[in-house]
Amino acid sequence: MNWTSVKLQIVELLDQHKRITSVAEQLELKQPTVTFHMKSLEKELGVQLFYSSSGKVHLTEAGQALRHYASKINSLALEAERIVKEFNAWGSGKLKIGASFVPGTYLLPSILSAFSKQHPNISLSLTIRPSPVIQSMLLGHELDIGLVSAEPFQWTSLIGETLCEDELVLFFSPHHGLSRKETVYPDHIGEVPFILHGQESSTRSMTLKWAKSLGLTLTPVMEMDSLEAIKQAVMAGNCVSFISRSAIAAELERGELVCREIPQNPFKRYIYFAYNEDRVRSALFNSFFEFLRDSLRQQGMIYKNDIPC
Repeated sequence: MNWTSVKLQIVELLDQHKRITSVAEQLELKQPTVTFHMKSLEKELGVQLFYSSSGKVHLTEAGQALRHYASKINSLALEAERIVKEFNAWGSGKLKIGASFVPGTYLLPSILSAFSKQHPNISLSLTIRPSPVIQSMLLGHELDIGLVSAEPFQWTSLIGETLCEDELVLFFSPHHGLSRKETVYPDHIGEVPFILHGQESSTRSMTLKWAKSLGLTLTPVMEMDSLEAIKQAVMAGNCVSFISRSAIAAELERGELVCREIPQNPFKRYIYFAYNEDRVRSALFNSFFEFLRDSLRQQGMIYKNDIPC
């Protein structure tokens, strides 16, 4: 590790911790060494980057500008080191995977477990966040791979490969009045209590887009970020909501929930395998991608050439 990379790490860590002692501990350096690098960096750039207030160290406006690039450079450096090692010793390595809630909760855990059994020396990490957050983390080189549920893929600087459709359905309790209707119409949905997904949810976005396209006013009574909380609330009460069919497969099979097609819904959502266009596809990367596709194909979910099987 050269001095420049150390200095950039110090900038990023100071922004997080605000204390030289914490930065020194994390980098396994002495406090005077951290202070030396801070002063040296300011001298090299000819501008004040740090200032102290109430016992804490803060970044100046110029420091914040440098931190923006330092974070990217630090992430790229770590990514480069990991990827090069993948080529040197296939059979070992690390993959940092991010996923939105549906694939992260209902598809990936069993797939990651099976892949880990086949490749015990591979370290896997999974981060579950809303699709826009996963997109941002991929762009910032904080993740190697993203599995996101989204409308047709249009993310600049990211490559997306369609895996399968993530079908949204209307769902409710088997005791709900709608369960007696074979066909549900938009007006039926507007007349019953509705649970909205959280603000960053792609399901919420599509729900509101669907209602607007029909000039329909929903009757929202609750808003929840958790898919499991929405399922439990629907199961226990008289509310309805939209959800991915994958998220309620087990409850449908057990008869705990009922679903219907969303009426007059032209909007489609898909699960994409996404990665930064600058990310080199190593043997480990490609092996995981093929394993993922094979696993979804066995479940009858995979697409061929972006067309539903």
